[in-house]
Amino acid sequence: MASCLDLETFVDGVKPPVCTSSFVFGCELNSSARSYTFKVSEEDDSDHILSLNMVCLSEGAKDECNIVEVVGHDYHNHEIVVPVANLKLSCQPWLCLEDFQLQPPVTFRLCSGSGPVHLAGQHRIFHRKDLSDDKFSEEDEEDFSEDEESIEEEEELSPIKPAKKQCAADFLLPEMQCY
Repeated sequence: MASCLDLETFVDGVKPPVCTSSFVFGCELNSSARSYTFKVSEEDDSDHILSLNMVCLSEGAKDECNIVEVVGHDYHNHEIVVPVANLKLSCQPWLCLEDFQLQPPVTFRLCSGSGPVHLAGQHRIFHRKDLSDDKFSEEDEEDFSEDEESIEEEEELSPIKPAKKQCAADFLLPEMQCY
C-alpha cells in the first residue's frame, strides 16, 4: 500500500513530493539463528525506517530469560548496543515497544536464552518522486503562475476605504446612553 505525503523539508522554498510504502516486518531469533541484520542496498536513495512494535516469545520457548539487544549506530556513526527486551515465559512473554524507530542497518541479537523470540514491526520507505516523470508539465506551471499573477493584481486593485469614526456612546446599550 502506498500513499503520498508532504514532509517538512523544503528545497528552494518548495516541498518535495514524497511517496511512502509500508511493509510488514518480522524475524525470529532462536538458538540456531541468534542474530538478524536488517539492511538496505547502498544504491537505494530512498529513506528507510524500521518501526519495531512487538517482541514476543512463541511456542517452544523455555521458562528462561531471553534478552534481545539492538546493535545500531548513534548520530556520530559509532556502534551502540542497547538491550530492548528481557522476556521470560512465566512473567513477561511479550513486550510492546510502541513504534520504536530504527534506521538501517540494524542488527537484532538474542544475547541470552534460546528463544524462539519473534520481532514484529513495520518497514517504511520514503520514495522521492522525480518531477520530470510526473504529468505536471511546464505549460501547467506557466498557467499556474499566470493565475497567481492575476490574483495578485486583483488584490492590488481593491480600493482602500477610510474607517468610519464612532463615538464611545455608539457602543452603549440604548438604555445606558446619555442624551
